[in-house]
Amino acid sequence: MLNRLFTAWVEQAYHRRAHSETGQQPLERWMLREVAKTATVSLQSNTYNVDASLVGRQVELVFDLFHLPDIDVPFGGRSFGRAIPHQITPHAHPKAKPETPVAATPAPTGIDYLRLIDTERTKELGQRINYEVFLPGQAQTTEAVDLTEEGL
Repeated sequence: MLNRLFTAWVEQAYHRRAHSETGQQPLERWMLREVAKTATVSLQSNTYNVDASLVGRQVELVFDLFHLPDIDVPFGGRSFGRAIPHQITPHAHPKAKPETPVAATPAPTGIDYLRLIDTERTKELGQRINYEVFLPGQAQTTEAVDLTEEGL
C-alpha cells in the first residue's frame, strides 16, 4: 500500500512541479536531452551521436529499456534518425605532420651514478671527527677520533 501511494505521489506531484534548482519539471528534464556542441547526447551514462542540425536543441529520445542500441531521435514532429553509440577514435588534423620516431635509447656509459653517490657519502661519514672542538674550555687541537669501522 505504501509503495502504491509513493508511486502515485511521484508521478502526480513530484514529476510535474518545477524543481527549485533547475526550474524544470523532473519528468521533463529526464525525458529531454540537450544536444551538445559535439552533436552528442547522454543517456544512462552513455554518449550517443545524433544529427548535427540538432546541436543546442532539446530532444526527446525514444527507446526500449531492454534494447538501448535502437534509440530514435524525433524533433519537431519528424524523425532525425537513430542515435548511434559514440566511439572514441584517434584523431589527427589533416595538416598535422606525423610524429617523429622516438630516438633510440642511448648506450650505457658504464658509470654507476648511485654507487658513486653512496661511496662519497660513506667516505664523508667515515672521516675523522674532532670532538674536542665541541667541548667548552678545551684546547683546540687538530687530533681527531677515527670512527670508521677500522678505528672502532
